[in-house]
Amino acid sequence: MTATRLLAEWQPHEAVWIGFPSHADLWLEDLDLAQEEVAGFARAVHAGGRGEQVILVANDDVAAAKARALAGDAALVATQPFGDVWLRDTGAIVVRDTYGQRLALHHKINGWGGKYELQYDDTIGARLASDYGIRVTTRDWILEGGALDVDGAGLAVTTEQCLLNPNRNPGMSRAEIEARLRSELGIERLLWLGEGLANDHTDGHVDNLARFVAPGVLALPEAAEDDPNLGAIADAHARAAAFGVDVVSIPSLGRLEDDEGAPLPASHMNFYIGNMSVVVPTYGTVSDSAAVAAIAKLFPARKTMGLRANALLTGGGSFHCITQQVPKA
Repeated sequence: MTATRLLAEWQPHEAVWIGFPSHADLWLEDLDLAQEEVAGFARAVHAGGRGEQVILVANDDVAAAKARALAGDAALVATQPFGDVWLRDTGAIVVRDTYGQRLALHHKINGWGGKYELQYDDTIGARLASDYGIRVTTRDWILEGGALDVDGAGLAVTTEQCLLNPNRNPGMSRAEIEARLRSELGIERLLWLGEGLANDHTDGHVDNLARFVAPGVLALPEAAEDDPNLGAIADAHARAAAFGVDVVSIPSLGRLEDDEGAPLPASHMNFYIGNMSVVVPTYGTVSDSAAVAAIAKLFPARKTMGLRANALLTGGGSFHCITQQVPKA
């Protein structure tokens, strides 16, 4: 069997799929602003034609027309029915084999542990990859892309809260999950963190907490005093140190609340690394500029920018959550 590997996000992309908010019944009064935020994100990734090809994925013709109007020539628009925009999880994970050929791994989807089972989310990844011309292979277990981050050199990070959650793969042990990741994604070592962010609908996806920024180098938040995730962040730092990875700290935005006073899973860590740009979600908080500056130091060959993602956050995620990259063949 030919070995396959999931590449690090900073390795060259040919294209990226980006989910475009399309459902008025899901986004309500936040729809228009969320669409504007996503279009601005698409333009930043496209970088005036110097970045990868951006493919905005719209649910229907009405949303597709809005996407074209907002993004202009910065994106192609694909019209495909989907449940919602979170393509990091519902999109196929595209790996590359030792001959440089790409393969799209289409894992099972169960609505983030049965909480948000939406029509078409279980097929959107395979449809997009097939239309793009990448061979699709189906996998018989649940794996969401946001549950994992890799350094491209055989090391990955995840959380126990998500990947060992009985609402995902209740019949699989930790060892069995590690074996699947090794065979499918080329992961040789796995750093298990504990909990993700408070009130994260995904049960602790790691891309809101910890991100590889170079081989063996992990970025983690530096908790603010009012941070509702103090315990989870401290535990993540302790586990990373014990594992032996190099850690760099990114300022946390601390506590951001919804209208009822509950903490939101807002994070600067949900940034996207494109060919030319690194786009960091910001929320109008005091940490915005410091977080963007800290991340910019990690990617000196790219332009790092902060873009507001408050409306997108009302749907439960941010920029990284709506993307799935296509590596160059």
